[in-house]
Formats: sequence, structure tokens, C-alpha cells
Amino acid sequence: MPDTLSLTPLTATLLFLVLVFSGRAFRQTWKAQAPGWRLRAWLYGTPALLGFLALALLPLQV
Repeated sequence: MPDTLSLTPLTATLLFLVLVFSGRAFRQTWKAQAPGWRLRAWLYGTPALLGFLALALLPLQV
């Protein structure tokens, strides 16, 4: 993996915040199941998934 493909602490913190807020919105949308909930669940779940994968698979610069 190239050295340029890593997260800085600031980037990791911002990704973590995106993960937390979009994951919470996904969960609330899923529980409410108001009309059109599936589209909103995808819109909230996709950034949560991408943030999780980035934090889990990319190394952190120290």
C-alpha cells in the first residue's frame, strides 16, 4: 500500500464524526420507517459504511 494512502489524525476524527452522525440518523430512520425511509436509510447508511471501512482499513499517520 502506498505511503500516501493513510489518514491523518484530523481526517480520522472527521471520518469518525461522519460515521457517528450518519449511523445514528440511519438507525433512527430504520426504526421510524416513515414513508420513503428506504431511500433515506441508503443516504445515511452509505457514508456510515464508507467511513467505517476507511477507519478500519487505512493506516493512521503518527
